[in-house]
Amino acid sequence: MNILELFLIAIGLSMDAFAVSICKGLSKRKLETKNIFITGLYFGAFQAIMPAIGYFLCVWFESFITSVDHWIAFILLSIIGFNMIKEAYNGTENVDSSFSFKAMLPLAIATSIDALAVGITFAFLKTNILFAITIIGITTFVLSCIGVIVGNIFGSKYKNKAEVFGGIILIFIGIKILLEHLGIIG
Repeated sequence: MNILELFLIAIGLSMDAFAVSICKGLSKRKLETKNIFITGLYFGAFQAIMPAIGYFLCVWFESFITSVDHWIAFILLSIIGFNMIKEAYNGTENVDSSFSFKAMLPLAIATSIDALAVGITFAFLKTNILFAITIIGITTFVLSCIGVIVGNIFGSKYKNKAEVFGGIILIFIGIKILLEHLGIIG
């Protein structure tokens, strides 16, 4: 997996965190710099930790599923992508204005569950996990910080578009993995 593919996956995964960050920005009348960085750190850290967990869980079970790994990668990325697109059209999220541990931890976990499945995909594809989670963590940190600012300035009109965009990216990467393994594309 090349750096462009990893970066696109990072963008796709970070769209949930970006959307929630927009909501966090909406919830604050007066945005403080520490609120921006708290959001970026929570979402960036969890988006990096979850693929590592998925990767190492999969490595333990690799011998059982090697023959179907490309199908699993395709199915997981497609399901995640379709769910992101579906969620974009299923109403709005209610996010409170608190940036406390109690408020941020559940949001960080909820927005990073998809990354756990992507970590499983990374194990199948023999991806350098340290490099991958670094790109994912930094990308999510940056986009989450931007999301809080965008939400505070522009409101909720970009939230759904971000989730749809992220879902489409993940679906296309899943299709590419499957087509490469089947020898349809090089």
